[in-house]
Amino acid sequence: MPEATRTLKILVMAHIGTGVEYGLHCLLWLVDPETGRASVRELAELQGISPSYVAKIFPKLEKSGIVAAQEGLTGGYKLAKRADKITVLEVIEAIDGKKPLFECQEIRGRCAVFGDKAPRWSTKGVCAIHAVMLRAEQVMREELRQTTLADIAQAVGQKAPAGFAGEIRNWLAGRVDQRSQARLAGIAHAKEARQLDS
Repeated sequence: MPEATRTLKILVMAHIGTGVEYGLHCLLWLVDPETGRASVRELAELQGISPSYVAKIFPKLEKSGIVAAQEGLTGGYKLAKRADKITVLEVIEAIDGKKPLFECQEIRGRCAVFGDKAPRWSTKGVCAIHAVMLRAEQVMREELRQTTLADIAQAVGQKAPAGFAGEIRNWLAGRVDQRSQARLAGIAHAKEARQLDS
């Protein structure tokens, strides 16, 4: 395995958080325009992940212009632009922020052999370890910039059995119906309570 690839794997594991994974998985279910809107709770339940955690992710995606929200009974989130215009890098930066994957601590000048003063040669130029990390980060960011949500959705679609997208649409539509019925039942219950109080 080439050095940059090994470094890249280490960087990805350490600096791309679980929120990005959850966010990308949720966004995949919004790629199909026939899905309509989905609430955070529905997206979380669909995948067996924490609704409260997903609820922290979606405002960041909305602020970045990746999703749009609509309030109300049939509200929820949808993609704010086409999936082929949303890069993985955009999603990462929306959720985790724009941060370097490696922060060099310049420990090369702290060697005990140097005593109180590091020789000039030891700290001259860019740290060799930092240089490797910078190259790996450039490769990774370029790949993430080139890969879109549509690319990932296509890969998932090729693996999934025929009709799976329809199953997802039906599942989400069923949840919208449940929300509507629960709201109507709540309104009816409140109306009955007011009549009893009168």
